[in-house]
Amino acid sequence: MKQKISLRTRAITILARQEISRAELARKLHPHVGEGDNLEVLLDELEQRHWQSDARYTETYINSKSRLHGNLRLQQSLKQKGVDAELIADYLPDKDTQISNAVIVLQKKYRKPPADLKEKHKYMHFLAYRGFSMDIIHAAIQQAWTDTSLPDEDEYW
Repeated sequence: MKQKISLRTRAITILARQEISRAELARKLHPHVGEGDNLEVLLDELEQRHWQSDARYTETYINSKSRLHGNLRLQQSLKQKGVDAELIADYLPDKDTQISNAVIVLQKKYRKPPADLKEKHKYMHFLAYRGFSMDIIHAAIQQAWTDTSLPDEDEYW
C-alpha cells in the first residue's frame, strides 16, 4: 500500500526542482489538499522561510528570458503565473537593454537589413511576436545594421 505524501513534502519537492510563483505552487498543491490541511498557512510558512519567493522567481524568470523576449511578453507570462504587476515592473529591463536585446535577436534571425518595405514588416512582426513594443522595434531595426562597433560577418572568417 502506498503511503500518503504530506502537502508540505509535496511543496518542498516542487520547490527543490524549480523556482515557482506562489500562485503556481498553490495551483499544483490544490488537488492534494486533504482533511486538516491548510494551504494558505503552508504557503505563508514557505514564504517566511524564504523557500518560496515571488520576487526571486520574477527576477530569475526575467533574467533567463529577457534576452529573447520583450517586456510585453515577459509581463504577460508572469501575470499568467500569478505574479503581481508591481513586482514584475520592478525587475523589467530598461529601454536601452531592451533595444540591445532586440538588435541581437534580430541579427541572429536575419543576417541582412530589410531590402524593401515588405521585408521590414516581416522583421517588425517577428520582434512584435517576441514581445517587443513598437518604439523598441523601430529603434532596433534602425540600429541593427548601422552599428559600426559590430564586425561584418566576413571579418569572422
